[in-house]
Amino acid sequence: MFRFEDPIYLFLLAVIPLLAALRWLMVYQQKKRLRRFGDPELVKELMPDVSRFRPMVKFGILLLALALLIVMLARPQFGTKISREKRTGIETIIAMDISNSMLAEDVTPSRLDRSKMMVENLVDNFTNDKIGLVVFAGDAFIQLPITSDYVSAKMFLSSIDPSMIATQGTDIATAISMASHSFTQQEGIGKAIIVITDGEDHEGGAIDAAKEAKDRGHHVYVLGVGSPKGAPIPTGNGDYMKDNTGQTVMTGLNEEMCRQIAEAGGGAYIHVENNSSAQEKLDEELGKLAKKETETTIYSEYDEQFQAVGILALLLLILEACLLDVKNPLLKNVSLFKRKKIATLFLLLVSAVTASAQSDRHFVQQGNKQFHAGNYADAEVSYRKAIEKNPRNPQAVYNLGVALMKQQKDSAAVQQFMDAGKLETNPLRRAQSYHNAGVICQGKKMYGEAIDVYKEALRNNPADDETRYNLELCKRQQKQQQQQQQKQDQKQQKKQDQKQQQKQEQQQKKAEQQQQQKQEQQMSRENAEQMLNAAMQEEKQTQQRMKKAQQQPNRRKLDKNW
Repeated sequence: MFRFEDPIYLFLLAVIPLLAALRWLMVYQQKKRLRRFGDPELVKELMPDVSRFRPMVKFGILLLALALLIVMLARPQFGTKISREKRTGIETIIAMDISNSMLAEDVTPSRLDRSKMMVENLVDNFTNDKIGLVVFAGDAFIQLPITSDYVSAKMFLSSIDPSMIATQGTDIATAISMASHSFTQQEGIGKAIIVITDGEDHEGGAIDAAKEAKDRGHHVYVLGVGSPKGAPIPTGNGDYMKDNTGQTVMTGLNEEMCRQIAEAGGGAYIHVENNSSAQEKLDEELGKLAKKETETTIYSEYDEQFQAVGILALLLLILEACLLDVKNPLLKNVSLFKRKKIATLFLLLVSAVTASAQSDRHFVQQGNKQFHAGNYADAEVSYRKAIEKNPRNPQAVYNLGVALMKQQKDSAAVQQFMDAGKLETNPLRRAQSYHNAGVICQGKKMYGEAIDVYKEALRNNPADDETRYNLELCKRQQKQQQQQQQKQDQKQQKKQDQKQQQKQEQQQKKAEQQQQQKQEQQMSRENAEQMLNAAMQEEKQTQQRMKKAQQQPNRRKLDKNW
């Protein structure tokens, strides 16, 4: 596809007809002055060395060279060609168990983290192979369709968490069946299903699913993660998961089940421990599979074409310098010398324009070399220099986003991809920019933003099945996230209601205690007053009895002895 990087310079082409009109006016004035000397035919014979057509040809050549220089300033480019790159490799679908039991820490740092590390190392060893990712627990879904985009594979891998699937358990059969139906239709190429699990199959049917996959020509490999002795499952708050009776749940590796599944699937069972031997065995097993040449669609980048335009303009200037105005060969050397100097000046001008036009391109190429060498930080610097030279270079902006994404500077990478999508004029490259931004947002669980950019990518490239799949997956994940958020909100509201109820009960209880204390205090005061009144009454009665006794006469009792 052809385009101009800086089409605004093309407005300078309007100068060409103005110069032509000015030249015609000058020639008309010249002929008018010549008529003053006499008959034009007689004057022509008096000037035999003057050519009538050479000045017109020279002027036409200069106009054409000027037009080419203006076109060169606009930076013509060819690119975005759809090419087919042939690769020789295999297809691999990884089915990863993300049930709660994979959080056990009998392997370092945990079963799930260890599995992620193995998959990441496997992706790093892939060069021409294709990879897909299925996650499962009590249910299963495709996390990444089969692709050669290893950057997206790592990004989706980093976002895997048991909370992605609300239905807990371990349904290995569904995972194998889903992985088996996720391969391409190409025949003759090795296809492997790698099941990473602790072997606690709660649903059954895994062996039958493995046999069915084998009948389809797919090899099922099982990576058993964990220890057969078992380990508790952390809950994240310093405690371990417990059953209904309050006992700590212990989860162990079911090696016998893993071996049976691998044997039924025509693959091999590999025990994953705290060493690299499992990775080496897996690479060795995958190396045995048949590799076949596959085609991958590649969108080539824009290539600058100003060099060819500049060379053509330079040749025209040299031709104009060599073409003399007069027919006299005696003046050829002098005129040619002068014209050589003019040609040299034009050559310097062309070189300056060329250097100015390729400055940002030079930094982009330099950044590409650094990027392919793995020096992402240096590539970022080069791309930023290219953007400083030409802020409207979409290729530099897009490549900067990729370099930032490699360094896990996700927010800055998304911004660069969005800017590249706005600057890019080709719909395919614009769609790719929005697609990459969507992948990052989806990996960060920003599903609303991811859906918006995926839709924008499909508007520019409706035939992109991968973007369409990611969009549907993102909608599903957003729905699950909203449901989980709703459940969390309900839990939070329930906790708040319970706290409010407890607070009200505490306040009510406190009020009752205060009232009871008040009543007790009141009762104590009344009892004291009653006791005091009783004591005073008794004392009064005692005094009255004593006074009455004093008022009676004294009697003597005589004892007679007879």
